Formats: sequence, C-alpha cells, structure tokens
Amino acid sequence: MIGFYDYTVVLTYIGFASGITGMFCASTRHLRWAVFFLAFSGLCDMFDGKIARTKKNRTEDEKNFGIQIDSLCDIVCFGILPVLICFKLGMRHIYSMAILIFYGLAGVIRLGYFNVMETKRQAETDENRKYYQGLPITSMAIALPLFVVVSPLFPNHMTFTVLLHVLVTVIGILFVADFKIRKLSTRELFLLVAVVAAAVAVIIFVWRSWWRLLHS
Repeated sequence: MIGFYDYTVVLTYIGFASGITGMFCASTRHLRWAVFFLAFSGLCDMFDGKIARTKKNRTEDEKNFGIQIDSLCDIVCFGILPVLICFKLGMRHIYSMAILIFYGLAGVIRLGYFNVMETKRQAETDENRKYYQGLPITSMAIALPLFVVVSPLFPNHMTFTVLLHVLVTVIGILFVADFKIRKLSTRELFLLVAVVAAAVAVIIFVWRSWWRLLHS
C-alpha cells in the first residue's frame, strides 16, 4: 500500500476519523457531540507532532509526508467541521455563508503557506519551531467549545448568533494575519487540554436542556 502507517502518523489519522465523526453528528443535529469530536481532533493535533519527533531516524519522505498529511487532516477537522457546526448553529444567511466561506478559505491559505514554509525550515534546521506565524487553525477546536460553554450566559439567541458571526470572522482573519505567536510548552498544552475538556464536559452533561431549547 502507498502511504505511511507507523506510530508517527497514527494520531493524525485518529484525529481525522474524529473530524469525520463530528461531521456525521453535526449533520444529524447531534451538535453537542459534534463539538466534542472537534475538541478531540484538536487534542490529537496538539500531540501528533511531539509523537512524530520521537522517531529519530525519520526519512525525508516520512517528514514531508507528515507535514502534508497533517495539514490535509487539519483542513477537514478545523476547517470544514467548524463550518458545518456553525451553519447548524444558525449561520444560515447569505452573509453568514460568505463569512463561513471566508473562514474556510483563510484556513486553506494558511495551511498551504505553512506547508511551504515548514518544508523550507526543516531543510535548513532540525530545531523545533518556537513560534507560529498567524493563528494556528487548530485554535478553533479551543475557541468554539469555550464559546459554546459560556453561551447560556448570553441574554438571548440573537446575541449568541451575532457573537458567533464575530468569532468566526475574527478567527478567519487571524489565520492569515502576519504576526507571531509563541508555541505553547508541554505544561501549557496540558493545562489548555484540561480547560477544553472541562468545557466539553459542561456542554455534554450540564447544558443539555439549554442545548435542546436552542435547537428545538
């Protein structure tokens, strides 16, 4: 078979499967679980690179494949899946769809640019990357669950919808904005995972009645 199937890419493949599962959930209006699978894909993405770098004898083909497959999976999990979730959450007007298209396109542009720059960087140095240029596309796996968990505090559904439009627009802009953001340490990653996990637990187990009311 073509492709690579060792432990360095298994977590990437699991994240992709989670993203597809999230699409199934969103399509059938199981939106709480769609948000869960979005967050789980984000968890996989946070650690797949660290796992891949534990293999010291990776060939250039394996490294390049890892870069490409990671970005291809990212656009599914953090580009298309959030678009589908946000559409189901109420972004259904013409201007809403324009925002969602912009978000998806910004994600594609960001990942294409990242692939070019990362391939070039790895050809020049073996050092781990210390900064991201622009907001990582994985950020939506953090922003959307946190937004949903605080949404019952909004006064009405209109406020929720307006702020959702603002969130998607701002994140799309930050994907392609030219600024540097420091890469999180392992300790910071674990803390972030704990916060998002708590948010997802609230969405699934605490806000059930609100979720049904919002989407009835």
